Amino acid sequence: MDLNQRASGVLLHITCLPGPHGIGDLGPAALHFVDWLESAGQRIWQLLPTTPIGPGDSPYQSVSAFAGSPLMVALEPLIEAGWLAQPQLPHFDPLKVDFAQVVPWRMQQLRAAAAGFFAKATVAQKQAYADWAQSQASWLLDYSLFMALESAHGGKCWWDWAPELRGRKRAALTKARKEHADEIAFWCFVQWQFDVQLAAVKAYANGKGISIMGDLPIFIAHHSADCWAAPEFYYLDDHFQPTVVAGVPPDALSAEGQRWGNPLYRWDKMHQDGYRWWAERVRRALAQADVFRIDHFRGFAGYYEIPASCPTAKEGQWVPGPGKALFDAIEKALGPLPIVAEDLGLITPDVVALRQGCGFPGMKILQFGFGADGQHEFLPQMFERASVVYTGTHDNDTVQGWWAQAPAREREFAACYLACGGHDVHWAMIRAAANSVANLAIYPLQDVLGLGSAHRMNTPGTLGAHNWSWRFDWTMVGPEPGRVLGLITAASGRGPLNLLRLPG
Repeated sequence: MDLNQRASGVLLHITCLPGPHGIGDLGPAALHFVDWLESAGQRIWQLLPTTPIGPGDSPYQSVSAFAGSPLMVALEPLIEAGWLAQPQLPHFDPLKVDFAQVVPWRMQQLRAAAAGFFAKATVAQKQAYADWAQSQASWLLDYSLFMALESAHGGKCWWDWAPELRGRKRAALTKARKEHADEIAFWCFVQWQFDVQLAAVKAYANGKGISIMGDLPIFIAHHSADCWAAPEFYYLDDHFQPTVVAGVPPDALSAEGQRWGNPLYRWDKMHQDGYRWWAERVRRALAQADVFRIDHFRGFAGYYEIPASCPTAKEGQWVPGPGKALFDAIEKALGPLPIVAEDLGLITPDVVALRQGCGFPGMKILQFGFGADGQHEFLPQMFERASVVYTGTHDNDTVQGWWAQAPAREREFAACYLACGGHDVHWAMIRAAANSVANLAIYPLQDVLGLGSAHRMNTPGTLGAHNWSWRFDWTMVGPEPGRVLGLITAASGRGPLNLLRLPG
């Protein structure tokens, strides 16, 4: 994807899609959404991380930086292949993911499908599976064994496993692969189907001129196959516990800051290894998407290091990151990198210099632009072309929710700037983003539909069933949002002019 083209798209996570099986997946609804994007003149579908969910149902705390989420594997293709019987459906809320209900039910279906595959698959199907597994061995061998061992240890974290397994003694790992061969095969089958289905969705989208934008979190989870497989790349003590963790310092929004708790990279060790792990991670990301947003980009210039003993982020220090050497190494291995840098938060000159030196566009959030004066960097007249403008992200309230809760001064400034009121602020903000000079414009589907705070995707720093659980139904959409979005897109030069239906 050419990041210098003038285009727009919609942010919607796979799990938000409609469907009968409790959570959005890579099935028919994904293809239908691509059709809707095409009809509305959009050229980008931005996703959140497609890795397995972790604590708090978050895709940003995954057990693997390489694996796909089992919950996104659609059941329809497994049924059509004859590996899975038509399941009995529990009562699922069509507009909300109940992870406590959905996860065990869907995993049960996937286990039944895997059993069906290994019992009934044709020679050609088994060969396709074997070829894929061999091509992904660099991460799949550790991931599948990790998941099998997690099951064998009753869900315990890897540092609480038997000493010879947490310490990765060769004889113990060889023995474990034999003992847990069936469980390992199950996890490999699920990943194979995830890759097959995502590739089909991507090919369908690309065939309609729509690019897939992925999302790459900067950090990995402590309880992950990545940390277990290469603990030397992280600041861990002799008991495999982090000595320092990731987060951000206190600011106007949080008196205690944010203590994310992720282990921090030993960038010196990664540099000695030629940043091989990062190159492989980006290679995997680019096999699944045409472009990707890299989360917390400022951490590559300098990251906030919190002592693991500190329960908040009040204590900590800024430490230099790997800088451009990391991206030079990745580009040397893979070629030009289609990356969007998430450069939000405390952005210092070294972060700007790194982003510009790498040639990556940064992000602009319109909701943030009305808290000061007409010179705010997030107002359209201040943009540069090499940027991606958003009405809001998955971590923001919806535009309608923002309007309802914004301080009076911000709301009045927005009303004057956008020439709007509460009934049409979402369209006014979308229009402002579309008409800006930013090369790319992205709108969460909630903003296209004009939905309020109840439809927010995530509230950072909180835990609860409201996070990551939002879904939509096609009855909520109707014909009008796509029509209006198409008109705005065409008029702003981001989509086909024929959507305007101009006379003559």
